[in-house]
Amino acid sequence: MSLIIDYKPRDVFKPYHQNDKRFSITIAHRRAGKTVARVNRIIKEAVLCKKEQPRFGYLAPYYVQAKDIAWLYFKRFCLPLIELGAKCNESELSITMPHNGAIIKLYGAENADRMRGLYFDGIVIDEAQDISRGVINQVIMPALSDRQGWLDVSGTVRGTENLLYDFLVDAQATPQDWFWQVLKASETNIIDPDELLRLKKLMSDNEYAQEFECDFNALVTGLVYGAEIAQSELEGRILDFEYQANVAVNTVWDLGFDDATAIWFYQQSGNEIHLIDYYENSLEKIEHYCSIVASKPYHYGNHYVPHDAANKTLQGGGRSIISQAHELGVRMNLVQATTQQNAINALSKVFPRLHFHKTNCKDGLRAIKNYRYIFDNDRKRYKEKPYHDWASHGCDALEMIARVIKQPESPEIFNKPRFLNDMTADELFWGNEVKRETRI
Repeated sequence: MSLIIDYKPRDVFKPYHQNDKRFSITIAHRRAGKTVARVNRIIKEAVLCKKEQPRFGYLAPYYVQAKDIAWLYFKRFCLPLIELGAKCNESELSITMPHNGAIIKLYGAENADRMRGLYFDGIVIDEAQDISRGVINQVIMPALSDRQGWLDVSGTVRGTENLLYDFLVDAQATPQDWFWQVLKASETNIIDPDELLRLKKLMSDNEYAQEFECDFNALVTGLVYGAEIAQSELEGRILDFEYQANVAVNTVWDLGFDDATAIWFYQQSGNEIHLIDYYENSLEKIEHYCSIVASKPYHYGNHYVPHDAANKTLQGGGRSIISQAHELGVRMNLVQATTQQNAINALSKVFPRLHFHKTNCKDGLRAIKNYRYIFDNDRKRYKEKPYHDWASHGCDALEMIARVIKQPESPEIFNKPRFLNDMTADELFWGNEVKRETRI
């Protein structure tokens, strides 16, 4: 019995469906149909797969986004299979094929831990520009490894400092492994030319170039620190430099488990604040991050963390993050909460004093360059609230610097005597050690 699925590929996607490469990437203008093409690829692969207990995944930046973008498409194009006995689970966003038990399931990158430890015969990553490299390295690639599963990436341009651009560079460098395509609205003929003219009048040049012409050089709009980071580059404050071995290194943290934990390492020298290092990871316990701090060659001053680090947690056996870290040799200082907009405004004022180590802080700089405000489609303007995504963690941590840095002063040199009348009120209050050179 033949099975007919009501899908006719657009001409621009025929090469995509015909390719036999293990890795594929499509960068397409808005409304090109990249998601529909990928939904149908997964369905076809699931139907034809002859492996034991096949499993396929569709990953979007957020679970709710996966549901909104793709779930209706999956149900629509799987309707003939559902009529033949395929099981559609609304609560799990999964479809199980009737003849071979193949499972298609939707996931969100904000809770990628649900995919950890699973195997997959194929995974689609949609809107890859909004997903962190850590999810790919720690979860997706291991999940594909033992069964040699295929990886399919798609998205819309938003500058060069994100995962989508990284994948395109990899694809162009290794065409023997990758199928790749870049679909511009001016070339696909999918959207009516008159409609494109209307859109071009309504949108800024950068927005149109980014959304419809796949221009990686278009200035990304809506960035929280776009002007500040551009000025830093113009003034040469992003470069490789030697850290000062005899000057205290402080850290600021944004803590998470399912979300990422981000740590900036910095030194203060007079009016300048030198961001000398950056570390970020996810799905790890506090022991991991304390070990990373301990492994660095730095002499530490203070470690600053958000106020909620004092809350007791189930994962910590009823202990707070701050008490767990203390037991591991890292004494943390709490930073009181403030509004997000106050934190952004404070960091903007401090930004001219920041100097970034270009190599060591590469991932942190990438976060800054992708941290953006939410766009209000109804009012056609940006809200004052930024997205909470992979780029927000490094920025949340960095924003604490504005609340904890000292006014310009001589750098604190190690091995000088520390007496009570030399100590600040903060040091006395938080009970910092006098012999700072012996503690993390």
